[in-house]
Amino acid sequence: MDTRQDDLRRDLDATLQARKELGKEYEDELVDSFMKRLDSRLDARVEHSVAQRLDDYAPHPHDRHQRPRRQGWGKRSGNGLAVVSLAFGIPLTAIASNPTNGGFFGLLTCWAGIVGVNFAAALGERRNREDRRPRSDWD
Repeated sequence: MDTRQDDLRRDLDATLQARKELGKEYEDELVDSFMKRLDSRLDARVEHSVAQRLDDYAPHPHDRHQRPRRQGWGKRSGNGLAVVSLAFGIPLTAIASNPTNGGFFGLLTCWAGIVGVNFAAALGERRNREDRRPRSDWD
């Protein structure tokens, strides 16, 4: 038997023994006391269980729903593509804006491509997130 059940059984036995010793006139107080202890134990167990289940979830700043927290280097980072785009954007800007390589039109084409790639990646991530979201009967 579980130690929590043993403690609960001992509390119940003690309450019943106290009822036998004190009589029926204290029965309501004894039952109320036992129920308070039982409620506090149940509350503690529920809080512990909820804390374990929510341990891998973090609130999303733009959404009221919960989503799994990204952990480790193996998961995709939402800002990784943006940082890489900016890092490659600097030399590509220098190359594309050179008058022999297209000048201002080359610069616009280069940055339109960078923005397009980032937009497509963000749109794909949003679709993946919506596909993973559990649907209810009301959707």
